[in-house]
Amino acid sequence: MELELLAEDDKSVNKGCPSVYLSDTGDFVVQDAGLDDADFAKLVDPLPGETAVRISPEIVLAAVERFRRRDA
Repeated sequence: MELELLAEDDKSVNKGCPSVYLSDTGDFVVQDAGLDDADFAKLVDPLPGETAVRISPEIVLAAVERFRRRDA
């Protein structure tokens, strides 16, 4: 899979995580530490093998803005 970095948290002490990528399939990929078990248990119907991460709205919006600009 090929990944293009769209946005990352430049204020993070974890070297830019969370980050949002665009894959060569057209899907977004989000990188960050997964939820702990207590928070993961609050998800509605997660499928086997799924995980979830936290990401700020600012990083999501920055990724969407860069995605829109690349296709313009």
